[in-house]
Amino acid sequence: MIELKNIGLTFTRDGTSTTVLRGLDLSIPAGRFVAVVGPSGVGKSTLLRVIAGLLPPSEGDVSIATANKKSVLPVAMVFQDARLLPWRGVADNAGFGLEHGGITRAERRRRVEAALALVGLAGFDARYPHELSGGQRQRVALARALAVDPDILLMDEPFAALDAITRETLQDELSRIHAETGKTVVFVTHSIDEAVYLADDIVALDGKPAGMLANITVPLARPRQRGSREFGEVAARMRVDLFGQPAF
Repeated sequence: MIELKNIGLTFTRDGTSTTVLRGLDLSIPAGRFVAVVGPSGVGKSTLLRVIAGLLPPSEGDVSIATANKKSVLPVAMVFQDARLLPWRGVADNAGFGLEHGGITRAERRRRVEAALALVGLAGFDARYPHELSGGQRQRVALARALAVDPDILLMDEPFAALDAITRETLQDELSRIHAETGKTVVFVTHSIDEAVYLADDIVALDGKPAGMLANITVPLARPRQRGSREFGEVAARMRVDLFGQPAF
């Protein structure tokens, strides 16, 4: 589904060049949930933008294979900030990405209703962002991405600003949605525990410029139990296997 070959990215500003990514190779099969971890500022979010086509790489190739003929966009992105339009209701925010795809109003409504139901917001159509909790706003952002029925869902620390209980609830919801839809997900996080709970594979970036440090499959069956001894042991081992230390 996603193939990155020898990706490099260099920014030039005021005559000074800064290389963020170098020599990065990554292959993600269709339907996999991949978490990307690494220290702050290493280039995790930049990698997502390269995959999304928002930043063309300075070198190397990005290949995206698409098979979903119903998709308006092959790739959709969810950010840490929900980025909802405050003057629009929930349904209009969730349907924003469908407005210029040549889709009929009836089909837009059907897709929006299905996406809102999938994220647990059926019946919230007419509410406005200021009437929602932080977790509900992120659910709307996820519904907006799902409404276009993308092949690939890119998520840039979408739960980082939420309280612990809401974060775990949305992790559960995302795990369920991934199981139901089978979409390919690339999920940036600072949390090894979150990565172990959600992902099939964990990709670690490190260095300046950043390259691939490790790509490890999570050895846990689903559904996963956060409080289990097995989960704790795997998370602790991942910290060492990925970064050679208990935490970064």
